[in-house]
Amino acid sequence: MNETVAAHATRFVEAVGYPFTSAGRTLATVGFAAVTYALLILSSFPTYSMQMLAAGPGYLDDAVVALTANTYASVGTLALALTVVYAVVTGIAITTAIGRIRHAGEVSARGLSSVLPGLLASGCASCGAGLLGTLGFVGALSTLPFDGNLLRLAGLLLLVAYLSRLGDPRYCAMPSATGGE
Repeated sequence: MNETVAAHATRFVEAVGYPFTSAGRTLATVGFAAVTYALLILSSFPTYSMQMLAAGPGYLDDAVVALTANTYASVGTLALALTVVYAVVTGIAITTAIGRIRHAGEVSARGLSSVLPGLLASGCASCGAGLLGTLGFVGALSTLPFDGNLLRLAGLLLLVAYLSRLGDPRYCAMPSATGGE
């Protein structure tokens, strides 16, 4: 295996492991993943979601369950699985990004912008026309093959690439003059 690929794989494993090194980070990761999943599912049918939430916050769980079933019925098991995996990876990425800011300072926050394309791309695909429709790209979504699964997968790959660059935010992974870390 190429040394660069091995270094990225090692940093990815470290980044994924970081949120689970303390109970607080684990709870934060689960919370971020749950909120991401709820937002993605609720944005799949925004009118229904707004009506349910306008009736009262007690209908949030009903809306999430109904729209999960609707997502499964309309785009299938693979799309629902990609949405769940995307929510989990987003929870990990957010927790790790917060750790990076906390451990490396605000100067490193510029590097956090690389996570945005993954968040937007996969988020758009999971909600149907949601964000892309708002931006005027409804026609673009209608031309996507496989019910947008390729866009979901692309968003996941962008998040994985971000995590493989970041690694464990508690440790600096600056390359040395000899090319190693």
